[in-house]
Amino acid sequence: MDVVAERPLAAPRQGLRRADPCAFVVFGAGGDLTKRLLLPALYNLAASQLLAEEFCLVGVARGDLSADEFRRVMAEALGKFATTKTHPETIDRLLSCCRYVRGDFDDPSTYQRLRAVLADAGAKGGTHDNCLFYLATPPELFAHVARALGKSGVAHEENGAWRRLIIEKPFGFDLESAQALNQELLGVFTESQIYRIDHYLGKETVQNIMVLRFANGMFEPIWNREHIDHVQITVAETVSVESRGKLYDHTGALRDMVPNHLFQLLALTAMEPPNCFEANAVRTEKLKAIDAVHLPARDKVLADVVRGQYAAGSVEGRAIAAYRQAAGVAPRSVTETYVAMRLMIDNWRWAGVPFYLRTGKALRARRTEIAIKFKSAPFALFRDTPVESLTRNLLVLRIQPDEGAALHFNAKIPGPDIAIENVRMDFKYKDYFDAAPSTGYETLIYDCMIGDPTLFQRADNIEAGWRAVEPILKAWRAAGGANLAFYPAGSNGPQAADELLERHGHKWRPLA
Repeated sequence: MDVVAERPLAAPRQGLRRADPCAFVVFGAGGDLTKRLLLPALYNLAASQLLAEEFCLVGVARGDLSADEFRRVMAEALGKFATTKTHPETIDRLLSCCRYVRGDFDDPSTYQRLRAVLADAGAKGGTHDNCLFYLATPPELFAHVARALGKSGVAHEENGAWRRLIIEKPFGFDLESAQALNQELLGVFTESQIYRIDHYLGKETVQNIMVLRFANGMFEPIWNREHIDHVQITVAETVSVESRGKLYDHTGALRDMVPNHLFQLLALTAMEPPNCFEANAVRTEKLKAIDAVHLPARDKVLADVVRGQYAAGSVEGRAIAAYRQAAGVAPRSVTETYVAMRLMIDNWRWAGVPFYLRTGKALRARRTEIAIKFKSAPFALFRDTPVESLTRNLLVLRIQPDEGAALHFNAKIPGPDIAIENVRMDFKYKDYFDAAPSTGYETLIYDCMIGDPTLFQRADNIEAGWRAVEPILKAWRAAGGANLAFYPAGSNGPQAADELLERHGHKWRPLA
């Protein structure tokens, strides 16, 4: 990463104000999440002049560091993981107020020391006693840390100052644990103080789904069962479980990706127009969409949901050992690394329109996209041409790695006869907008600092996602490993996933 001399920074984008002054408290400040994602995001906010001048970074971890040593570790992390060129002056400004609290998360004295540090930061750093607590910890500590913040009085809001809590996924392990976690958190913080973060919602293309749908008269009138044949939502990864085998073997692809990432993409695609873009109006419509997902009967689950596990293979020229050979994975594990499903949404707009979801590890290509397949036009006019060449119209919203959108339609090939070919109009964010590289966390952290929860999930939204997948989890437990399909690493996934769509006359979009 290059470090260059400081230059004048651009003013904040018109209409955006600086974030509120605050102390940004990170539990687990020595971990990868802080170094790789949170710190670069904070730097990007500072460089865009969206971070308050009265800002203080407070790390809480078990490592034996002084405040100066913590500042040096954070500066080194920026040198390694920043997404753009860094400027010494901006780094100094970001890290000028650094505090560090050493201690165990289960030790009450840790929170008393934190309380004293926050009081000092408020007095000397001008944070106005606003505090944002970020739990970059293992999920089993979420409720414990929240309770400790409550018992110590650190979570208490007074004199107009705010206290907010950000937690990462997973939000529970199943419906029962998600409900228990929400109950624990709501015993300390109010719903308006809790920000359940899903980094997918920080991606520009995800946020653009609502704009594309509701700000364009060409799309919203045809965004329904009369015109759409089916929807495909794909989150494909090339990485294997790598060193996360022990943790992943207790989670699997369904729990890891579907109730959160994939259902958020489904909700944005399927939701009704909100009355306004106020947070609760948007989140209520997303909740309605997830609540409308048809819960399959247990005997139908195994037919409409495919689970797979990667075997040995090769991805992008790299040899990948079978999942069962990964460190920490049980030799006869039936944990899925791939899941594909056919869902129906029981409401007026989407009756009869299947939504196909798939996600997996060690696949041929990295891709996250939403593909809208429109119904075919009548072919009578083209009876004398090979109608099989008439491709259905397709709108593809690319979320990663190449953010943008593409519209596929039929066009006449130049010449005296009627010959038709499918063509594509392509929009790429990088070609139209001078957007700086980001981590995906910038928007979410900024929104939390200004108190806008639109892109964060409410408790009822979390529980609706788990409620929709609960029949699948129960059916798989009953089946053991009976329906587990294997696929070679570097492939498109198991054959059973292709057969799932073929039974209904559809095909997956190829990954590469």
